[in-house]
Amino acid sequence: MYTKVKTSTEIEAMRESGKMLATVLQHLKKYVAVGMTTQAISDEAGAELKKLGGTPAFLNYQGFPEPLCVSINDAVVHGIPSKDYVLQDGDIISMDFGVIYNDMTTDAAISVIVGEAQQEDIDLLRTTEKSLNAGIGQLKDGVRVGDIASAVQRVLDQAGYGIVRELVGHGVGHHVHEDPNIPNYGRPNTGPRLQAGMTIAIEPMATIGDYQVGVDGDGWTVRTRDGSRSAHFEHTVLITKAGAEVLTTIA
Repeated sequence: MYTKVKTSTEIEAMRESGKMLATVLQHLKKYVAVGMTTQAISDEAGAELKKLGGTPAFLNYQGFPEPLCVSINDAVVHGIPSKDYVLQDGDIISMDFGVIYNDMTTDAAISVIVGEAQQEDIDLLRTTEKSLNAGIGQLKDGVRVGDIASAVQRVLDQAGYGIVRELVGHGVGHHVHEDPNIPNYGRPNTGPRLQAGMTIAIEPMATIGDYQVGVDGDGWTVRTRDGSRSAHFEHTVLITKAGAEVLTTIA
């Protein structure tokens, strides 16, 4: 399904969905700690969302077994929470969450360093988030996908990071994933044009090393092939006439 121009009612539902999602991720950002299992973090996300009245978008989506994707260090995305993995000092934990409210979906992700942080990892997270904001800064009525993609790429290329190519942003709203794809690399003034009222998820994924990735035997966890550490940031954004409204703002 190609992402549609949303009605005012649908946009309001997405605002509420996004507010719930941001609230949960803000909570998790403070909640995560050394010695905690990734399963406990997913359980906490589900419990907090239930209090707010939303439905987890990822739970049972194409068979995914948890409400939250939790990816550690060289795991880029789609990590399955586990009772066996205990967070270690210095781990990079990426948390990807989706929320449904009144049949409308939002999607967002953050990366956090647990415990003592190394400067190399701090720089990776800051730059990846900066690239997300650069992509959002391109949005307006009539923007082309290549304009967003090239803005993200420019920031990550300047820092010398690997840009994951096999995974991309996407339309979102009536479904978790809608067309068109929103890559994190590309050329300006190319690709589909987007209209005011459409909603998309922009989600740069960067690595300290090479961009190539593979999928673990669990069929879900996407990991860097060279073992390099990674970061993932994502927002659901409404395109407006003159710019954009971020629906999943995280303080």
